[in-house]
Amino acid sequence: MKRYSVFAAMSMMALAVAAHAATGCQLVRIAEWPVRTAHQRAVLDGYINGKQVGILVDTGAWGSLIQRAAATRLGLEQSSARGITISGVGGESQAYVAHVDELRIGDATRKNWRVLVAGEHDMGGDIALILGDDFFEQVDLEFDIPHGMLRLFRPQGCENASLAYWTRSGASELKMEPGTLINFNVALERRSVRAMLDSGGVRSVVSLPVAAAVGRTPTSAGVEPAGCFTGLGKKRVESWVAPFDTVTIGDEIIHDAHLHIMDLWIAPRPGMGSRMFRPTEALPEMILGFDFLKTHRVLVSRSQRKMYFTYEGGVVFPPGPRGDCRDAPG
Repeated sequence: MKRYSVFAAMSMMALAVAAHAATGCQLVRIAEWPVRTAHQRAVLDGYINGKQVGILVDTGAWGSLIQRAAATRLGLEQSSARGITISGVGGESQAYVAHVDELRIGDATRKNWRVLVAGEHDMGGDIALILGDDFFEQVDLEFDIPHGMLRLFRPQGCENASLAYWTRSGASELKMEPGTLINFNVALERRSVRAMLDSGGVRSVVSLPVAAAVGRTPTSAGVEPAGCFTGLGKKRVESWVAPFDTVTIGDEIIHDAHLHIMDLWIAPRPGMGSRMFRPTEALPEMILGFDFLKTHRVLVSRSQRKMYFTYEGGVVFPPGPRGDCRDAPG
């Protein structure tokens, strides 16, 4: 299926220009949107056909889509997307297509949008649209969750300059891997792990094989059941919380971290939903989720293939809720 461009079809204007100290470098800010925390996720307020909706910011989703339950609530006419099945956490979901007359986020609008519809569960609240990486890969994206803002930039002449404009004391940097999603290497107990920044993930998660390689299994001492994760598919995926001595992200070392461990890829067939990947891309071994973003200020630079971040306060990977999968769904 041809990948569509949400951003290119939206009408947007440069709102401001942030000049960098480096000669000739300018961060052209094209949007600044208030972002709120709902269900431990980053959510924008927007409108679909004039009706206010919540928009999940999901860098872990390859493509944007509307939740099926939300499409029904909004009265969108749906037709079968023949030949398209979307895979995600919990298995597969049949895809449909709906026509949106207008999507509006702040001053940005897109008209006459033919968008995919999928999902076997309702995320709850007012979340209707998953805004995926097909949108965000076209800009430099700043998560300023501690101050409730999301910003989009187009740098000009900044190839060799630091883009962490908000700090004079310097920021941590990570080189991003080639490919479409936000992938990079971190260290888990000194073991190099391929991670992905997934703003749609409630908590950071380590795959079971990698956790086992550093001595953490569901039966290890200190590891406790932590309920289920649900995604686009019907199945619920069991998880556990495991303690880790150190997680190293760039030059930041996080001690006494508590991370979920689970079978990340119970349905690994590539598709177009949350935590979906093109067939040519290797699957990450760790998801860096919203628990990381809410304690950091992060700028993802697609123009430089780098991620800049500073610690803003709070416990990065706190102990989460405990409970049997049947009693405590995630």
